[in-house]
Amino acid sequence: MSIRAHPWFFLCLSAFVFLPLAAYSAQERFYIGTYTGPGRADGIYTGTLDSDTGQLGPVTLACKANSPGYLALSPDGTHLYAVTSDNGGSVEAFAIAKDAFTPPITVALAKDALIPLNTVSSQGAGPCHLSVDPSGKNVLAANYSGGTIASIRINPDGTLGACTATLAFHGSGPNTARQAAPHAHFISADSTGRFVYACDLGTDHIWSYRFDPATGILGNQTPVQGTVPPGSGSRHLAFGPGDNFAYVNGEMGRNITVFSRDKATGSLTPIQTLPLVPGAGPAPGITTAEVVLHPSGKWLYVSSRGDDIIAAFAIGSDGKLTFIQDVPALVKFPRGFGIDPTGHWLISAGQNDGKLDVLAIDPKTGKLTATNQTASVPAAICVVFAPVAAR
Repeated sequence: MSIRAHPWFFLCLSAFVFLPLAAYSAQERFYIGTYTGPGRADGIYTGTLDSDTGQLGPVTLACKANSPGYLALSPDGTHLYAVTSDNGGSVEAFAIAKDAFTPPITVALAKDALIPLNTVSSQGAGPCHLSVDPSGKNVLAANYSGGTIASIRINPDGTLGACTATLAFHGSGPNTARQAAPHAHFISADSTGRFVYACDLGTDHIWSYRFDPATGILGNQTPVQGTVPPGSGSRHLAFGPGDNFAYVNGEMGRNITVFSRDKATGSLTPIQTLPLVPGAGPAPGITTAEVVLHPSGKWLYVSSRGDDIIAAFAIGSDGKLTFIQDVPALVKFPRGFGIDPTGHWLISAGQNDGKLDVLAIDPKTGKLTATNQTASVPAAICVVFAPVAAR
């Protein structure tokens, strides 16, 4: 598809032409996914973080898009992909401008501007999560309302190609209000690309599939590879150091479950479940959201909405977790957050107050402390940093 033909192109271009960029000693580029609409955001936003000081640079609209709720970057940092609300459920591809002039564009663009490429179906309603496999050849998408997952090819030019696999979940869970049907909420390949894992909030299951990155084909569904406590609602998964462990937060259960992982079969064995905060169980209006492994592999962080906190855990040599602290996220309804590649800073995103806030990460203890660095982004729900390869 021609870049010139894309309906969002000139809207995106207008946000970046002749935009001045400040100089930082150690800039880390990040992107923000949002909910759009009246009184909300306009699309995908971008900014920089100085990894030496934690100072935020200007945060600006990168490109207009229809509720680009979750974002994923290609391993080389040249392309960005987003789930959107277009046509009931879509995945959209963007190129990231690396030069002042990017053919076939003949006007100046700011470095790291988003250039829309094309949009394809997510193969289900309500897409809420996506990832790019380690080979950079496939986008994996999870559809919450449809209870389906899909694998979509990435063409050599970064555009999205054919869907190579679509699988539907079946079943329900004990929470009749939230688990009457399957709800795919997360999907990702392991670091080798041999297995794909998907969390189903509706059944409390984590499914595992053998995966062929060369073809984008998901193998036959294996038996359920992991289950969180009944009614917890498996939401997101973070792989532990060396992919030997997996950490799954229970959205409604307000807990975190640790699984040991068999690399040969992809199977998951539960070894620990603990509450997000010691002594605190499920509570009305409080739900966990994001789970992120620290780049060092020493610590794990989980956000919680309603009480608006981020909990920190130390990871032992056996993969098990020890609670360190819970601190205010300093935003309202922290649906998403991201940790910069240096591991020094965490940016939390407030869905309900349109605020970003930077928390410092102690390099010795993993504890979080507040800084005075904030920015405004309406209905912010996802934070992703550019990979080290993109620097």
